[in-house]
Amino acid sequence: MSNKKKRILIVGGVAGGASAAARARRLSEDAEITLFERGKYISFANCGLPYHISGAIPNRKKLLVQTPDAMRKRFRIDVRTRNEVISVNREKKEVIVRDHEGKKDYSEPYDALILSPGAEPNRPPLPGVDSKHVVTVRSMHDMDAIIKVMKDNKPDRAVVVGGGYIGLEITEALCERGVKVTLVELAPQIMVTADLEMTAPVKQELSLHGVDLRLNTSITAINEDEEGSSVVLSTGDTVRCGLIVLCIGVKPEIKLAYEAGIEIGKRGGIVVDEHMRTSDPDIYAVGDAVEVTDLVGGFQTLIPLAGPANRQGRIAADNIFGHGSTYKKTQGTAICKVFDLTIGMTGMNEKGLIRTGTPYEKIYIHPANHATYYPGASPISIKLLFNPESGVILGSQAVGHSGIDKRIDVLATAIRAGMTVYDLEHLELTYAPPYGSAKDPVNYAGFVAANVLRGEARICQYEDVANPGDDQFLVDVRTTAEIEAGNIPGAHNIPVDELRGRLGELPKNKEILVICQVGLRSYLAYRILTQHGFRCQYFSGGYKTYLAFTDSLL
Repeated sequence: MSNKKKRILIVGGVAGGASAAARARRLSEDAEITLFERGKYISFANCGLPYHISGAIPNRKKLLVQTPDAMRKRFRIDVRTRNEVISVNREKKEVIVRDHEGKKDYSEPYDALILSPGAEPNRPPLPGVDSKHVVTVRSMHDMDAIIKVMKDNKPDRAVVVGGGYIGLEITEALCERGVKVTLVELAPQIMVTADLEMTAPVKQELSLHGVDLRLNTSITAINEDEEGSSVVLSTGDTVRCGLIVLCIGVKPEIKLAYEAGIEIGKRGGIVVDEHMRTSDPDIYAVGDAVEVTDLVGGFQTLIPLAGPANRQGRIAADNIFGHGSTYKKTQGTAICKVFDLTIGMTGMNEKGLIRTGTPYEKIYIHPANHATYYPGASPISIKLLFNPESGVILGSQAVGHSGIDKRIDVLATAIRAGMTVYDLEHLELTYAPPYGSAKDPVNYAGFVAANVLRGEARICQYEDVANPGDDQFLVDVRTTAEIEAGNIPGAHNIPVDELRGRLGELPKNKEILVICQVGLRSYLAYRILTQHGFRCQYFSGGYKTYLAFTDSLL
């Protein structure tokens, strides 16, 4: 390691740039460190913006993670807000900076340059998109603009465009403020980073809170008149509103890097190596603007999340001082609160595995978040994706009212460690009735998946029970009362406790597909039937998973 005096310039603050600046100072008291930020704020809680809009975080100042004055005082960093780096001269190793306060341009030399320009919200070229009632959600300025529109205009209805993380959080925030919301999503599902069926509970949660959800729909125009604005939808409908919030994703800000001749990848982000170094050995890049390697799939991707950006900033600073730190790829672990529900995910989803041609198997479970005899237990749904040969975990998604973060974090760690479903069986996790069960849902997922891989159970999926073959016979082993509440068409009902005495009702010349509510009783029935000579599979996740698919397709 070398602590030779260096001149380090950092372009952009927030998670990546600010963490790089602080880390660089911790590594060297002698380095000259300058942080340029074109806005007023160098480090703010971007993910907290919706929660100030909703009122959950009443104090705006709480979102300011680090101020310029505090950073100057503690880290002796030259922080220059309202100063925008407009070009990079790689030959001279200098940047040209535009001082928006002093209204002048000037140059600054560097030994090492870190680019943390972030990403900018997508803004479609639609008629009326520049209306004063149209806002995005990316900065403190955006947040303030939304609050101002709500204060000045007191809109009765808002249109939120985009059903991803930010779109869902803003929808909740506006509802909390008493504004009715129409949520417009081009895809056939909300939260496209999850698989379709796992979003069904989120759809239900939105409906319970009065959200007007429009899937498979886009906006085609925005009109403005004296009474406010109206949004024209691709369906031909028009929605009158006083606020339009665009939450349709972001794109990397690469203009500075591109014009400097730095390599840009196929996904539209800055290309970096594992040390966060660009194609220029003296220039590093971090955060939302860079392409990273997917841990599970091995392909290049864009992951605009604060956690990765923070680590990348630290790694870039390490390498400037010869530490040799490396970024260990990205697995896209994320979580989102939607009113009283939580949805989380890690690793690859099923859509991605299909797209990349990756072999996989999947199971669904629906256990309680903690011991059912302790008050307040609620169900959670977990989908586990794994390699059908080795059992290596490829991805997982979970949705429920409580305990989702805990399970997804455990599974994210398991993926990072290269663990298999067999390892999940043996994880020793915390247990007390208010927090979990002796057989934690993560263990339970391991038991179910390992049973499949060991050949102790054969499972079928939604497609099989929704469209059984001529040589297959559906048997539902739930109680009569459960069947009356809802059933899969064509299924023959034999409650599991009566199964041994009614085996004669089942055809020996057909494969039996067994169904129950969540998959437990059907597994028990499977064990009974196979030991009596029947060809058999049981439906992973049971009728609850069947409903998730059918509800998500409505």
